[in-house]
Amino acid sequence: MNALTHSLGHIGRIGIWAANFDHLSAQEVREAAAAVEDLGFGTLWFPETTGREAMTQAAILLAATRHITVASGMTDIYARDPVTAAAAQRTLEEAFPGRFLLGLWESHPSLAQDIRGHRFGPAPVAMRAYLDALDSAPFGPPGTAGSPHRVLAALDPDMLALAAERTEGATVLGMPVEYTRAARTALGDGFLAVTQLCVLGDDGGHDHADHADTADTADTADLARTTAEAALPNRRGLLRGLGYENPDALDGRLVDALVAHGRAEDIAHRVQEHFDAGADHVSLHLVTTAPGSPSVRQWERIAAHLPLRPGGHAPAFAASTFD
Repeated sequence: MNALTHSLGHIGRIGIWAANFDHLSAQEVREAAAAVEDLGFGTLWFPETTGREAMTQAAILLAATRHITVASGMTDIYARDPVTAAAAQRTLEEAFPGRFLLGLWESHPSLAQDIRGHRFGPAPVAMRAYLDALDSAPFGPPGTAGSPHRVLAALDPDMLALAAERTEGATVLGMPVEYTRAARTALGDGFLAVTQLCVLGDDGGHDHADHADTADTADTADLARTTAEAALPNRRGLLRGLGYENPDALDGRLVDALVAHGRAEDIAHRVQEHFDAGADHVSLHLVTTAPGSPSVRQWERIAAHLPLRPGGHAPAFAASTFD
């Protein structure tokens, strides 16, 4: 157990990456968060792009749940100055001790410059300066200190190296299992969370009318390919380094590597593969045919094949749990 999993006791080994929460109402978000907790997932992750402000969203999710860890997995460093970010993190730590994890993201030029009006700088340089300012930030609730509960949203080797040097670890979004092995090597003993892109198909034996957000076999393959295509822009070079020589061809091997698709058992098996490759935690990013609706029914189906403890704390378990 590394330092982060020890200090955040409820982080568990499996979580949900809720990428579609900005499409939902606040009440739907509260209900979905409670459902994730009741199913036994250890952490609820969410990104920050152009929807709700991350720290406010975290407060909504923490208030709607009892013990699950809430992680702002892609908190845009151009969305707030580091003094404000430090004060916000300390405020959440004070109100919900040991339940909030701050994941920092270097943003994207179009978001930072065109939308937010900032000058976008080289990612490692900008992130290092932001971390320096976080460490020295003077503001926060009385009697609170700077929280060590930080990770970086990292893909490139230089960002993984910075995560190992300056934070408790990294979260890697949407990469094949082979890259989990490389990230583990780069982080050493640091915390490694990976986010697996998923498309859940019809397992058979289900009334399809009751699973309107579930794709049939052909639609599952099409949605998996579309999801893989959307992931390519920031990953082409890394994928070539893993032996996928022509990522833009999106052959079946690459689609399968990027997106776990098919039955719930297939997705559970991919979770195990990431654990075998060195991940400490795996979050599931479910892509559905109904992004404007909560994915509770799909989470329930996958949870039935995972070592979770519904209604209670996510248990610690050995890497061979699925064997």
